[in-house]
Amino acid sequence: MKTTELFKYRQVFSLEVFPPKRTAAITEIYRALESLKDIAPDFISVTYGAGGSENSKATIEIASAIKNKYGVESVAHLPCVGLNKQEVLLFLKSLESEGIDNILALRGDISPEDRLSGDFRHANDLITYIKENGDFSIIGACYPEGHAESPSIEADIINLKRKVDAGANHLITQLFFDNQYFYEFLERTRKAGINVPIEAGIMPVINPKQIEKMVTLCRVDLPKKFLKIMERYENNPVAMRDAGIAYAVDQIVDLIAHDVDGIHLYTMNNSFIAHKIYEAVASLVIA
Repeated sequence: MKTTELFKYRQVFSLEVFPPKRTAAITEIYRALESLKDIAPDFISVTYGAGGSENSKATIEIASAIKNKYGVESVAHLPCVGLNKQEVLLFLKSLESEGIDNILALRGDISPEDRLSGDFRHANDLITYIKENGDFSIIGACYPEGHAESPSIEADIINLKRKVDAGANHLITQLFFDNQYFYEFLERTRKAGINVPIEAGIMPVINPKQIEKMVTLCRVDLPKKFLKIMERYENNPVAMRDAGIAYAVDQIVDLIAHDVDGIHLYTMNNSFIAHKIYEAVASLVIA
């Protein structure tokens, strides 16, 4: 099933997982999936990450298992940086052979080497190519506080409109910790004529190192309430975990009350945290 069909019936609740590092056994992710399937999410997306063709195989293998073994709709991530058209075409053919209908099309992080290789400069270039070479539901990424490389919020919305016009029919946001940024972003997108479903991406933060990395890479704002939580519990891992879960639940409850199209939970492959959050909001999502 294409993810776009899901939004016709209810608010969507979805999860993200990632392939294990090369030093870890792939069975680790299957243990997590065995538990995550009990949440009965509308779909689970699988990241691509670094590692080239080997990691693409892991993404396809896991996405196939999610759909064909665990009976949950799956989405395969595809960052286009450094890829040529033939590599993308092979990826699409592999997805088709596994019955996977959905792709999250991304530009991906750019290294100096990547600027000199590949056939795709932007995510909208990849989206156009996918539309020309397959029958997939295509998801795009979006940024409530603006992309880290964008010169302005206005320019970021213009680029997002290019993705939708190219064929993205569903969007998922980068993580954020202040819902007001999401509501203002949603207003800007609708004014720009972007009318596809937009899921709010939520990541429960359970340790200070995560925050340092996110602030550096994603350029997200940390509200005073969030910073106070970090300051109070940074030396107590269990309390920090529980506070991070509570903060994410509070965000989700508010988003659902504002009729968000869906919630996309960045699980970090932690099924315990995903379960705790889902248990807290399940009746709201299902209602």
